[in-house]
Amino acid sequence: MNPRLEQQDGFTMVGISVRTSNAKEQQDSQIGKQWARLMKENVLAAIPNRADQNTVAVYTDYARDANGDYTYVLGARVTKVDQIPAGMVAQKVPASKYAVFTSDRGPVQKVVVATWTRIWNTPKDALGGNRAFKTDYELYDQRAQNPADAVVDIYIGIR
Repeated sequence: MNPRLEQQDGFTMVGISVRTSNAKEQQDSQIGKQWARLMKENVLAAIPNRADQNTVAVYTDYARDANGDYTYVLGARVTKVDQIPAGMVAQKVPASKYAVFTSDRGPVQKVVVATWTRIWNTPKDALGGNRAFKTDYELYDQRAQNPADAVVDIYIGIR
């Protein structure tokens, strides 16, 4: 199934971040550690001016493409950035054209990995253009409240 193309407005989010790569994730998942920290430290509750109850995971500052390093920021959209809690960062997500992939329903870790595999295997003509490798993000909305039975949207920036 091909993704749908959407023009999305930009937004700002606040969260915890780590620099990683797909190769590093195969050895020692920094993304998994970020999720564990998010839950253990109740990071979302500490973010001021939240725009909604969704969780957002942003992939940005790509070194080159899917094979290079990138920054992963996990947190929430905010209405304004007038204070950033210690240990967190603010990240702007630019307005852009995105190819939006919706996962199947199931355990969140399984469906997110399966959707990324689908993204990597989607030819650019089905994607709607070349990947920009500027900013991509995952949206965990009300459909992802139950991690054992979740649906997640993944937004891939397109040039």
